[in-house]
Amino acid sequence: VGRRMDECRDFMADGLMPPISHYCHAVRWGDLLFVSGVAPVDAKGKVVSYDPAVQTRQVFLNRKAILDAAGADFRDVLKVTVYLTDVEDRKKINPVRQAFFGDARPASTLIGVQALAIPGMKVEIEAVVGLRG
Repeated sequence: VGRRMDECRDFMADGLMPPISHYCHAVRWGDLLFVSGVAPVDAKGKVVSYDPAVQTRQVFLNRKAILDAAGADFRDVLKVTVYLTDVEDRKKINPVRQAFFGDARPASTLIGVQALAIPGMKVEIEAVVGLRG
């Protein structure tokens, strides 16, 4: 069963690198927004740093552009899935997460992976967002 296109809206945020495959930055389905894995890259697709905290900051800046395009913010994020090439980097990225989420505490899953889509990436984060109206 395919999704009804009148109930679905794809989002592409301005200023972000275009997807590297056949997907969009996010898809709205009803009151939910499913945000694709966000990479720590600049608008030209270059990984911003080798430091996982700097990469995480870029991921959240890129995510902010996607949330803005959908009329949402970090308080609306219900769940994140964090992919790390080294799960010990969790300690380095948590302060960055807290800076962006503030008092909001979304559900979270951490997955250790061998590699990510773009060489040099140490972190990628996807999200599910609840939208109001």
